[in-house]
Amino acid sequence: MSTSDAVVTLGPLRAADRERVRPMVTGTGVFRMDEVDVAVEVFDDAVARPGVDYHGIGAHDDAGTFLGFAIWGHTPCTTATWDLYWIVVDRSAQRFGLGRRLMDAAERDIRSRDGRLVVVETSSRDDYGPTRKFYESIGYDRTARIAGYYAPQDDLIVYTKVLDPPETAAGHYG
Repeated sequence: MSTSDAVVTLGPLRAADRERVRPMVTGTGVFRMDEVDVAVEVFDDAVARPGVDYHGIGAHDDAGTFLGFAIWGHTPCTTATWDLYWIVVDRSAQRFGLGRRLMDAAERDIRSRDGRLVVVETSSRDDYGPTRKFYESIGYDRTARIAGYYAPQDDLIVYTKVLDPPETAAGHYG
């Protein structure tokens, strides 16, 4: 069965999936080893203390293979602003809409917590071109650029998306 034919289920992050996080993040080919270490650390914290500092969701195919994840959290000292910390889809599962499904789930969760703004930080490097195109394709606006932020010739690109309030909300943002 190809990845495009597999049934993919989204659900809570699981400690058992940790062994796939490092190879999955490394396999994207864009992250430095120190960034990979941070991804594993954030994943571990999201699993050990869900909803404390981080919220997350994982994707599994019908055989139980861990295919991707997203992790987000409330931005300290803000009113209803949230950061997307990580979204990673295994190379074998890319281009089938899984990233979009993970982002939709993250945004729904953020809305349910009265979140109003999502902030995403990414790189200006050429190999991040598909990543930037992805964010733009799902309604994120490029709102800032800081030259040389990550390294010389590697700028920080900030994307944001204002979320509509949940349909059940009466316009309250907490």
